[in-house]
Parts: sequence; structure tokens; C-alpha cells
Amino acid sequence: MTAEATPPAGDPPSESAIPTRCSVCGSNHLTRDYERGELVCDECGLVLEEGMIDQGPDWRAFDAEQGEKRARAGAPSTLTIHDKGLSTEIGWKNKDPYGKSIPTRNRAQLYRLRKWQRRIRVSNATERNLALALAELDRIASAMTLPRNVRETAAMIYRKAVTHNLIRGRSIEGVVAASLYGSCRQCNVPRTLDEIASRSHIGRKEIGRTYRFMTRELKLRLLPTRPQDYVQRFCSELRLKGEVQGKANEILKLATERELTSGRGPTGVSAAAIYIASLQCGERRTQREVAEVAGVTEVTIRNRYKELTEKLNLRVTL
Repeated sequence: MTAEATPPAGDPPSESAIPTRCSVCGSNHLTRDYERGELVCDECGLVLEEGMIDQGPDWRAFDAEQGEKRARAGAPSTLTIHDKGLSTEIGWKNKDPYGKSIPTRNRAQLYRLRKWQRRIRVSNATERNLALALAELDRIASAMTLPRNVRETAAMIYRKAVTHNLIRGRSIEGVVAASLYGSCRQCNVPRTLDEIASRSHIGRKEIGRTYRFMTRELKLRLLPTRPQDYVQRFCSELRLKGEVQGKANEILKLATERELTSGRGPTGVSAAAIYIASLQCGERRTQREVAEVAGVTEVTIRNRYKELTEKLNLRVTL
């Protein structure tokens, strides 16, 4: 059984025109049959589309190494490289395309080609600035084990700062650190200023000052971080179970409803909630252990602990 409306031969349907729901039974359980080029409903067997184009490669690979050898395209473009990864690069292996060693008499010429290739990749001051800055960005992000989307967003923010001429009079490292901090907040991967300052060569105050300047000039609309954003990471580093994490989120939800978190540092409130939850769930962690993970002092945890237990009437057995 074939769908009534099928595209004419030689005119395959576009991705946007491919249905996502069966027109007969209304099911959204659809399967693509790549051998026949058909889109079939799993419930009633209706063929919704036919003559579809396979968007995958025309070769097969059974491991990563074989896939790299057979691939005919390069890496995707990325903002984390100053030329977006679109330029070519002469490798350092002294071998020709067939894998044979290049004769010694030709290696000097190949060395000169490599040298000039490096020079022409960075042709002006702007590209040189981007090359240095993005290398520093990649170093800090690698040290903090930040995901790929955070690095791409930070590179985009830095490129905007260069376009708006916000780099003049400021250090490259400071603007890079501020871009990373803004990217972490934008991608909901919270990191504190102290964490970024410890991985870079710039102080916490300088990063904060540059970050505020960039958000004002670039009109970045970033919501303030919440204590709940830090719970998962802190609990993971303290090796606490999911029960403790859920209890800490419940405590923070009540504290937010009663406006106990406003005007207080999110890391301190989050650390106090985790400390209380660990005591209530029988997985005790000391204030020093929680303070080291959260990057706050024990005094801060004690103050937030007293506020939360008194205002929320929490029963804690020490």
C-alpha cells in the first residue's frame, strides 16, 4: 500500500517536506528503509515517501581509522580556530601522498613551503590577535574540561568583541577569560570567577570588570546563576548519591520561594543545602569538604546553614 500523494520521479522530497506523522493512523513511529528509499509507518505499514535520497556516505567503514582513511571531506568549520579551520596545512611527515618517503634533496624545499604556509595563515594583526586569543581560550577550556559548545560560544563572544573594537587597552587573556565566563553562563554550565581565574593568569577582579564591560557593550542578556545550577556538579565531586542531590534541590526550591537566596552568593547557598541534605540522608560530609569543593569558606556555609535551618524549620541530626 502506497500513499496517494507521492512526488514525481526525479524530484526527491526535501528534508522539510518529509512527514513526521502517519496520515492514516496518526502514529509518529516511522522508519526509513534505506535499501528501498522509503519512509514506512511501523503501525499500519503505510509507505509515506518513496524515492528518498540517502544522505550518508557512499562508503562503509568498520572502525574509526578506516573511516578517516576513506573520508573525502575535512573537519567541519569551527569558530575556535582563527581561520575557522578552512585553510590548508602542510603536515610534518616527510612522505608523499602515496606514503613513500620524500628524498633528502627535496626536504629543504618542503620545509620552506611549510614555513611560508604558516606565515600566510596569519596575514594581518587581527588574525594574529585571534590566533593568540583562541589558543589561550582552548588552553583554559581544556584545563577546566569544558564541553565543545561552551568553547564555540566563547569564541563567538570574543570575535564580537574584536569586531566592536573592545580589545584595545585590555589584555588578551582578560578578554578571553571574560568570554569564557559569559559563555559558561549562557550555556548553563556554571563556573565561578575564582575557577576561571585559577586557570588563567588574570585576577578575579580584572575578569569581572572586563566581563561587565563586555556584557554592557555587546548587550549580552545573561540571567544570574541560581544555586540549583551548582548542585549536580558539587554532589558529583563529593561522590554523593542522587537522593542527596534531590533533597538539596528540594531545600533550594523552598528557600527560593521564601526569598532566602536573594542577595547571597549562589555557591554558598548551594553548598549549605548540600551539607544539610547530606546530614538528613545519612551521607555526612564535613563543612571543610563541602567548602573545598564549592570554593567558599566554612564560615559562609555555617551562616547559610543557620539561615536555612531556622527559616525553613529543617530538622538536622549532627
